[in-house]
Amino acid sequence: MRSRKMIATIGTVHSPDREPVRPFAQNRWLASERCVTTGPSSCQPLKKTPMPALSLSVLPAIAALTVLSASVAPAAVSAQIAPAAVAPVVVSFTRIVVPDGDGPGIEAGIWAPRDTSPGARPLVVISHGTGGDFHSHHDTAAALAQAGFVVAALTHTGDNWRDRRRATDMAERPRQLSVLIDYMLGRWEGRSGIDAKRIGAFGFSSGGFTVLAAAGGIPDLSRIAEHCRANPAFYDCTLTAAHPPGSGVSQRWTHDMRIKAVVAAAPALGFTFTRAGLAGVKQPVQLWQAEKDRVLPSPWYAEPVRAALSRAPEFHNVTGADHFDFLPPCAPALAVAAPAICTATPGFDRAAFHERFNREVTRFLLARL
Repeated sequence: MRSRKMIATIGTVHSPDREPVRPFAQNRWLASERCVTTGPSSCQPLKKTPMPALSLSVLPAIAALTVLSASVAPAAVSAQIAPAAVAPVVVSFTRIVVPDGDGPGIEAGIWAPRDTSPGARPLVVISHGTGGDFHSHHDTAAALAQAGFVVAALTHTGDNWRDRRRATDMAERPRQLSVLIDYMLGRWEGRSGIDAKRIGAFGFSSGGFTVLAAAGGIPDLSRIAEHCRANPAFYDCTLTAAHPPGSGVSQRWTHDMRIKAVVAAAPALGFTFTRAGLAGVKQPVQLWQAEKDRVLPSPWYAEPVRAALSRAPEFHNVTGADHFDFLPPCAPALAVAAPAICTATPGFDRAAFHERFNREVTRFLLARL
């Protein structure tokens, strides 16, 4: 097991009424080697494989990304975080594999502050979009760690850039997220520094669906058939056609009431949640939507979730943003290999948005945990 360490700073927290965006696929590299740095620009991973996971029309770009190496480095992660007039916070990064019963281990990444201040820290778990991995929201993970959170992000087994065979097995996702929480509280070497009563969950796209289900939501997946008859070209419908759920797919939903706050960005399959289905979600929710989302377009995704929650969420509609603007800005090599997710949305500054997005997510979770 190898580790990565870096230094970065976090800006001051701003007020909640800012405009948000929606994520779906993500920038990613797979860290399988270690590096150590004393500054944000010197850390160079010895091995990493950047990969995107998006709509089916851009799958050829995935193959191109396997040949990229030093293009998506931790230096890019820390460079996207707004500097502040505060002392730098040292953040450690470790890649781990979480045991999952008789099945394959769950890959995960952990970001954590390295200061020695007393007291247990809150935990935030992160669920990526379909075809992503644990590094999909690296900038948000780093920002949260710099604010004092322990952050654990998983790669969903069967729904990642290497393996899409279970991409439509939606009940498996919240189960895996709960396994990650179990590991962080029961087996992780730093578990004594986690406050088990302060756990939050962040998810984007399919990950947004995941955290809502994990927090108590029960979707009605029978609604997918009618939705796709009416909208066969929508991403979720083409994905379902390409990966039809098998007859043995579980519909038993894992609810983890240890989760005390939820951030859902551009949640997939939002139309499957009714008021009855979200009645079990009592936690505070921060809900994000991209105004010009062409992957999960209005009004079928964020709006039904907003309407069905019994407790009104903190809602952000990000003016001018498209779906992939919820992902961190792309490094140059990734932008060349995967223009579909990296091409700038006209009139929208993704880098500036992510500074604000990360501040708002951090502010919300600091206030609720």
